[in-house]
Amino acid sequence: MKLIYAIVNNDDSREVQSGITRAGFQATKLASTGGFLMAGNTTFLICSENDRVDEIIGIIKQHSHKRKEVVTSAAESYGGLGYSSGVPVEVFVGGATIFVTDIERFEKV
Repeated sequence: MKLIYAIVNNDDSREVQSGITRAGFQATKLASTGGFLMAGNTTFLICSENDRVDEIIGIIKQHSHKRKEVVTSAAESYGGLGYSSGVPVEVFVGGATIFVTDIERFEKV
């Protein structure tokens, strides 16, 4: 058995959850925050037989998309006089980070 941790951008979480459910898997969904943007994410915990891990990862890939987003970066200037201006920076957000670990025992009670 494997435990899959999938950290997905909030914008993609609904589609990922629907895809996982349609394929007959169950997942625990947790709100999470992270990355340098401190953006909202959703972390899915999915237990699976070893031979179905690639299927789950394929579903997550299908519904998690990287995209460009413009964010404002505070850049201190003018010799540290306390003046800061927002500098627009283009970054990639989205996609998914996936961890797969072995589990010794799984019970649903």
